[in-house]
Amino acid sequence: MANRLSDSTSPYLLQHAENPVDWREWGEDAFEDARRRDVPILISVGYSACHWCHVMAHESFEDVALADYLNPRFVAIKVDREERPDIDAVYMAATQAMTGRGGWPMTVFADHDGQPFYTGTYFPPRPSHGTPSFRQLLESVDDAWRTRRTELEAGAAHIAESLRASTLEVAPVGEPPSASALDGCVDILARTYDGTRGGFGQAPKFPPPMVLEFLLRNHARTNDPRAMAMVEGTCEAMARGGMYDQISGGFSRYSVDADWIVPHFEKMLYDNALLLRAYLHWYRATGSPLAQRVCVGTANFLLEELMTPEGGFASALDADSEGVEGRFYAWTPDQLRAVLGDSDGAWAAELLGVTDAGTFDDGLSVLQMRHDPDDETRWAHCRDRMLGARAHRVRPGRDDKVVAAWNGLAVSALAESAILLDEPRYLDAAIGAAQLIREVHLAEPRRSGRLRRVSRDGRVGAHGGVLDDHACVAAGFLSLFSATGDTQWVHLAGELLDEVLNHYGDGQGGFFDVADDGPALISRPQDPTDNATPSGWTAAADALLTYAALTGSERHRDAAEAALAVTTTLTKYARFAGWGLSVAEAWLDGPREVAIVGTVTDPHRRVLQRVAFGGTAAGLAIAIGGVEPTDADSTDVVALLRDRPRVESRSTAYVCRHFTCHAPVTEPHDLAVQVSAPIWEAFAAYSQPRTRN
Repeated sequence: MANRLSDSTSPYLLQHAENPVDWREWGEDAFEDARRRDVPILISVGYSACHWCHVMAHESFEDVALADYLNPRFVAIKVDREERPDIDAVYMAATQAMTGRGGWPMTVFADHDGQPFYTGTYFPPRPSHGTPSFRQLLESVDDAWRTRRTELEAGAAHIAESLRASTLEVAPVGEPPSASALDGCVDILARTYDGTRGGFGQAPKFPPPMVLEFLLRNHARTNDPRAMAMVEGTCEAMARGGMYDQISGGFSRYSVDADWIVPHFEKMLYDNALLLRAYLHWYRATGSPLAQRVCVGTANFLLEELMTPEGGFASALDADSEGVEGRFYAWTPDQLRAVLGDSDGAWAAELLGVTDAGTFDDGLSVLQMRHDPDDETRWAHCRDRMLGARAHRVRPGRDDKVVAAWNGLAVSALAESAILLDEPRYLDAAIGAAQLIREVHLAEPRRSGRLRRVSRDGRVGAHGGVLDDHACVAAGFLSLFSATGDTQWVHLAGELLDEVLNHYGDGQGGFFDVADDGPALISRPQDPTDNATPSGWTAAADALLTYAALTGSERHRDAAEAALAVTTTLTKYARFAGWGLSVAEAWLDGPREVAIVGTVTDPHRRVLQRVAFGGTAAGLAIAIGGVEPTDADSTDVVALLRDRPRVESRSTAYVCRHFTCHAPVTEPHDLAVQVSAPIWEAFAAYSQPRTRN
């Protein structure tokens, strides 16, 4: 018998729709029912690709006897953290404050106002290592609710007040960080960098794409060899280890060990979008063949594994298949020999680190590629046969909801990849995802003034977008304009950023995660630090800064500078403020404004565009267009394109920085110098002075 989740648009909630637990979605009706029945509220938060969420569901939420105990004594609310990041942020802050740690599944018990009085994460079906069973926990909470109610409610009120007060501590002060402060962040990062194995800190190791972006931008300004060494050491270690899918591309969520061997196998859209961009920027800075290979593999993974029929990108692939984590991806030597034959099987096993002992459970090995193949043709044949064999395995489940913010990240990464890798498919995919956001996520909200966060099967979800949705989608739209010259994307980005300025500001230069007229929660979350994705606060600063550079809007530049002021106080937490530090580098650089004018049919305009995209300058705002009769709208909207005539009727580039412009150039080599584009082999054809007729 389906419970009250059966009509949800969330794949995670639908996974629980047949539980005997009487789950319901977050809403006032659930709280009213708790008041009417005078029972506490159980809030369970997770997401569809979460391995331990699946484990707890199977062990406890599918248990009829446990449900028979739980249902009359609690109102049970199930929350998809990816669909409702605002709820997740509030209760994760409470969980971390009360227990010193957090994670998913998150288990929260709250009073009738949603104020938490007990929190935790995973609870086993039987007591284990000092952790009570979930049934024991339910019994204890029920007893405390009946016998110590006043004490529980007083504690819950105190916790809620503490959460509300904590949001005031992140108010920015002063100015954006100076060059010396940003350089000091490299010192801080160097102290926690693992010089032997790459990455930062100890196991488990998470990919640090925002930190990598900062280090690349800092290196472009300072040429500090430590910054590039940390980028190359980390990127190479991740790409050669088990976290990167060696035969089909794409990254898993994190490595459970310090050597990047065994991943947590779920594959998230946001990780792959952010890592694609980080590796792309490593590639443009160095021309690394490994970086290029990973870029192509990751971009292809997005298109082949995560693209939905509607043109957006699905949220995640599960870690599990057939109930076992990683089974889809891992191999034994016998399996390789069966697919490839004895000779190629032994060769591939050595190349990919597949051993009889295994590196994972049950003698299975996670594929690694610690050195390049000595025969690329042989490897290509082996890879194709392995992919064919793997296609017959049971595939991991896919969470096919489309999250606006993460699709914005993918649009940015794919738009840049299309230009730098010269692959039109990537641009088509970026346009398709942007169109879905425009036509579905923005269709109804444009009548009510809101972007919606989630859609599924082309049907928009009920929940409004939060700060990072507006910011990341705006940034994606601006990247798409730079790649296509289509000014509709600048228009739409401006509308989204107006929403940010009008409804998310805290009055002190910073931003809340939820709008001022959004759903009421026990506190209004606000956080300028990064998590697995960029902070909405600094993502907004990024989009505001780029929009200001393109349009000349002082209002948006002032807002970006005010938002960046907080990064000065966050420099001592560099590992958790990478995106803010990256945007601060862009602000310090100008940002560097590049206007490329020329006819659409002139191939030389595309040459200049590619060189501009290849620039390593920390801040690049690129506009193309400006000379076609149909480009009148471009110059109206994009001030950067105004009064930019071609030189000698040739496509021409103008580069400005800090309100000062270089002389216009027509030669790719000259433009490369102005945007600090590296002159390596891949750009050789575009970098040499062209012989004129």
